[in-house]
Amino acid sequence: MSAPHPVLDARELHKVYQMGRTEVPALRGASLRVERGEMLAVMGASGSGKSTMMNILGCLDRPTSGEYLLDGVRVDTLGRDQLADVRNQKIGFVFQGFNLLPRTSAIENVELPLLYDRTGRELRTRELAIAALERVGLGERLDHEPAELSGGQQQRVAIARAIVTRPSLLLADEPTGNLDSRTSVEVMALFQELNDEGVTILIVTHEPDIASYTKRIVELRDGRVIRDEPVRNRRLAADHVHAATATGVA
Repeated sequence: MSAPHPVLDARELHKVYQMGRTEVPALRGASLRVERGEMLAVMGASGSGKSTMMNILGCLDRPTSGEYLLDGVRVDTLGRDQLADVRNQKIGFVFQGFNLLPRTSAIENVELPLLYDRTGRELRTRELAIAALERVGLGERLDHEPAELSGGQQQRVAIARAIVTRPSLLLADEPTGNLDSRTSVEVMALFQELNDEGVTILIVTHEPDIASYTKRIVELRDGRVIRDEPVRNRRLAADHVHAATATGVA
């Protein structure tokens, strides 16, 4: 019996941007392997290549060279429509700016990925959207529009939208960047709960505090992986949420 393949296996990724006559390398042979059920942070200063890496792993862009396998399938050679299907079916995205439709209810925002699924594999869109919102603690906010929700609640809607398709990989790009520290910890507690349930999560962040809630840190510099190690003294977000609640800290 063969060993299960990793969720993602990126091998020797190079990405070169053409700026007029000048070639600008963004990735220089970066490799990353993520097993099912992991929770890791990708870190790096501005210009380190982490955004480029995120775009390639999210099937939003292709590498100049190298290979990228998602769920055991090579995706770096796929066409635009095929990549769109992979994004819809295999990847859940959570962004710093939430990216919710403004005059659309929470449940309608969460239903969107299911409606865009061209396979027709899910017809119970409303039922699945309700379940996803209940999972993130917003079962009482189904009909609220983003403007009627706090920043933390909006990010929970975004997380519900990301998990409603039961993706192989949850990609979160600076998911706490627009949140205060208390709400950031609450969001990280939710990510840790989802990971405990088996969801594979990759978080791009520049904040060491946020990375400390994950299980593994990968650091990029000048387009190369310079560090890849387990998190020592991992923080449990739920403990900090409970402590803050007990002491009345807002």
